[in-house]
Amino acid sequence: MRHNEGNFTGERGLNIYWQSWSPDDAPKAVLLVAHGYAEHSGRYANLVNYFVPKGYAIYALDHRGHGKSDGNRVEVLDYDDYLRDLKTFYDIVRTKQSEPLFLVGHSMGGGIATAYAIKHQDELDGLVISGSGIQLPGKPPVFRPANLELADTLSRDPQVAEDYRNDPLVYLGPRPDTTLEAMKGIPARTAEGARTLRLPLLVMVGDASPLGEGPRGQDLYDTAASEVKRIHHYPDLLHEIFNEPEHREVMADMERWLEEQLAG
Repeated sequence: MRHNEGNFTGERGLNIYWQSWSPDDAPKAVLLVAHGYAEHSGRYANLVNYFVPKGYAIYALDHRGHGKSDGNRVEVLDYDDYLRDLKTFYDIVRTKQSEPLFLVGHSMGGGIATAYAIKHQDELDGLVISGSGIQLPGKPPVFRPANLELADTLSRDPQVAEDYRNDPLVYLGPRPDTTLEAMKGIPARTAEGARTLRLPLLVMVGDASPLGEGPRGQDLYDTAASEVKRIHHYPDLLHEIFNEPEHREVMADMERWLEEQLAG
């Protein structure tokens, strides 16, 4: 397995960090990963250790204000800056890899990936969404209880929560007002755009998560116009299905879907 790192200049001149993991031989496909809120690309070791030995290359960036990228922590002034950064990263990946490319988004990264795919679906061979979905107008949003620490919503494996709390690249503070302002109107815009999605779609959600992605993931699946689409509900799993004790079973489901797309 080969590991590479790099940086590029994102929107507003911020330095954006990325890393990749590749098999020793030419990959069969590329997974481009968009991580979730307050975390970073280095938290996807299970995904890397499962898929790279099976012939997939994985590329992942740290969103602005996250991980090793520049910017005030978890701050975004314009939501579309996430999409523009992702487009720049996609173009970089395409200078290195010509194989089929699947965009994989988790949690907030799932929303970013969905919004990106709506605009750039002709560039992608498929979209994989984990722990996310869409918020349909008129449906009440689901919020976790105020006294429930985010780390405790991630996985039933206590080590995952412990590692999250002790990770210096994970942000544990409040969400900035500027970020909250930038997010206004985005759920409705993404929900409307999801009706135009036609690329192959895989949605994977843990129904035991208090963050509410089970219903929202189902709404994304139901709304998308994709002819090829599948949804997996995991009744007992929490938010980070790639970090649950059953993560290999989850990834086996994902692998089967990917292989079906590659087989045409």
